[in-house]
Amino acid sequence: MMKRFYIANNNYVALLSRFAILLFISTLLRLLFYILNYQYFQNISVAELIKILFFGLRFDASSLMFINVLYIVMQTIPFNFRANKIYQLIAEIIFYLTNIAGIIFNCIDLVFFKFIFRRTSYDVIKGSLIGDDFKTVFWRYIFDYWYVLVIFLIIVTALIFLYRKTKRTTFPKIKTLKQYLLNTLWFILIMGSSIIIARGGFQLRPMSLINAGEYTSPQNAPLIVNTPFAIFSTIDMKSISDKKYFDDTQARKIFDPMKQNKLSPGSSFRDLNIIVIIVESLSREYIGSLNTDIDNGHYKGYTPFLDSLIDHSMVMDHAYANGKRSIEGIPAVASGLPSLMNDAYITSVFSGNKITSFPILLKKHGYTSAFYHGGKNGTMDFDSYANMAGFDKYYGKNEYNNDADYDGEWGIFDEEFLQFAANKMNHIKQPFFTTIFTLSSHHPYTIPKKYKNKFNKGTLEIHESMMYTDYSLRHFFETCSKMSWFDSTLFVITADHSSLAYNSVYQNNLGSYSIPIIYYMHNNPRLLGANSTITQQADILPSVLDLVNFNEKYVSFGNSIFDTTSAHFAINYINNTYQLIKDGYLLQFDGEKTTGLYYIIDDRSLKNNLLQSNIKIKGELEKFVKALIQTYNQRMIQNKLTDVKN
Repeated sequence: MMKRFYIANNNYVALLSRFAILLFISTLLRLLFYILNYQYFQNISVAELIKILFFGLRFDASSLMFINVLYIVMQTIPFNFRANKIYQLIAEIIFYLTNIAGIIFNCIDLVFFKFIFRRTSYDVIKGSLIGDDFKTVFWRYIFDYWYVLVIFLIIVTALIFLYRKTKRTTFPKIKTLKQYLLNTLWFILIMGSSIIIARGGFQLRPMSLINAGEYTSPQNAPLIVNTPFAIFSTIDMKSISDKKYFDDTQARKIFDPMKQNKLSPGSSFRDLNIIVIIVESLSREYIGSLNTDIDNGHYKGYTPFLDSLIDHSMVMDHAYANGKRSIEGIPAVASGLPSLMNDAYITSVFSGNKITSFPILLKKHGYTSAFYHGGKNGTMDFDSYANMAGFDKYYGKNEYNNDADYDGEWGIFDEEFLQFAANKMNHIKQPFFTTIFTLSSHHPYTIPKKYKNKFNKGTLEIHESMMYTDYSLRHFFETCSKMSWFDSTLFVITADHSSLAYNSVYQNNLGSYSIPIIYYMHNNPRLLGANSTITQQADILPSVLDLVNFNEKYVSFGNSIFDTTSAHFAINYINNTYQLIKDGYLLQFDGEKTTGLYYIIDDRSLKNNLLQSNIKIKGELEKFVKALIQTYNQRMIQNKLTDVKN
């Protein structure tokens, strides 16, 4: 009888063995993720790594239940058709397909993490890895990161081999009522256990990404979760919820996005031309003059032209991006709208909201506007955003209309497209506002063949292409300097986001948002020297409007750097954690509680968490970030991003 019991239920032992194999593979992938991205997790001790590997099993088990739910049902359903060989073959194929899909996503993040500093989630797939953009990068990533493909093939081969080791040659049939009842009981127990494991336990709410904070810091959260879990957790996740930390009047007293510049008596509007240049992936680390503390002052960087321009500009010493993707950076720069939700605004359910923007506000003063990006039209929906933001014209690869200068991947090489933009601007009605977004410093970092071996290849794959973009900007400014409108034009140079980092201070949740923001106007003494004000991409809109003496009300989640009465801060959102940089501190807040507090003046590496030792500062910063989140979410949900009424 005991022998029959064992034989009748041996398929459950096989099922458990296969689940153990999948957990082993998941742990192996987590170790590989750590090894290949070691520089971003340098503060982890051996003990903490072991802890992460152990508790990571909870997240692995949850995602594996979602991935294998159909297979589990097929293997445990108490009917004799499961003994059919064709049925079992179909079940085996389903096991391979679903689990290989999970392995693929984990393997993608072995390298993709270094670009977005978080696990790939559903919003990233929806917003960035579909359509033509996906086709553009897919095969190139396969070619450049061939070792990931090798890892994937080895793991899949091992999975198939180990599965076959647990495969039964025969499947016991249910012949008696007792066997049927016993198999039914097993089915109920296994499905019930699967539901509990999938939701992460018996707690009130199913486990989500925020639960990673129970075991490690936000910096290390991507290590403890896995990519399939991140995707499943965000499929139905609301971008934002209506937060109510304070009553509305109190929230406005703490943070009010309604702006109106404070002008001196007798001031009038200055109809300057404005050119905002957004350089793809321009990390602060790449600019030598902003890193004089590296290599004992011998660090040259990879932007010699920008270094020379900084000598005649006002450069922000503490500038930060509001997001980690281009699709998040554009609205921050042009609309004063940071990315504080799971979806980027451009691809979110709120993309139809009315928004503030440079073109919309300046049109009242007779400005014409244009958005220049040499990429394929439709890339990252930039053309759609430009239309929503009120730009009069959009110029992309189609408008350039000369494939001789096509880089073969994304669009037109920077040098040629920047010249195209300069000449176009020379023929549009003044005053004008234009945004130029470069592209050559985007992976795969292609530069024209004629410049082979001209630029320093540096220590990272992006460095050579960044030097090419800097070279292209030099020629652009040389061309602009010959135009009649040059002396009456304000240039703002920044990045869409930071990128690959070599120095450790740029490999954490603070440094990975560090970018340059440069204000330049020929022979303007007001815009000279280093400015130590904490600033962000969302500050560019109010700061430029301040410079031109714009005197109307508008909505922005940034402040003018020239306004000494306003709070100066930077805000971003990563791994379900809000990061507020203000008053020399970095506060990390998960929407419910503060998880980290760092004094970044002395601790740029974020090694000393002051959460328990500086309660007063924690309370003040937490109050501010709560008011900001509440205001942002309410205005986004209620479509009041342009409502200037109090």
